[in-house]
Amino acid sequence: MNRKDTLHKLLNDAALEVLAFIKDSEFKFKDQDRWVPAVEIKNNLDLNFVAVPRSGKQYGEKGWVFATLARMLEDKSLVEYKKTGSRVFYRSASR
Repeated sequence: MNRKDTLHKLLNDAALEVLAFIKDSEFKFKDQDRWVPAVEIKNNLDLNFVAVPRSGKQYGEKGWVFATLARMLEDKSLVEYKKTGSRVFYRSASR
C-alpha cells in the first residue's frame, strides 16, 4: 500500500469512528429524532485543531477535522445533515 492509500484508509477509519460515536449518542437525543449536535460530537471526540502554521493567524481551534470526516460520511450516505439556525446536527442514515 502506498502512502496515499494508507492516509485515505486512516481517514476512512477515523470517519467510521465518528459514525460509531454518532450512533452511540443518538439514544440521548431520541426526543430530537436522533439528531446529535455537531458541537457534542466535536467536543466529546476533541476534534478541534488549529489549521494554520504557527506563524499564521487563526483565532482559536476550529472543527475542520470533524467537518472533513463528517462530509466523507455524508458523501457515502452514512449520515444525514441538518442545520437549524446556526446549529448543525447529524444522525446516522436510515436505511
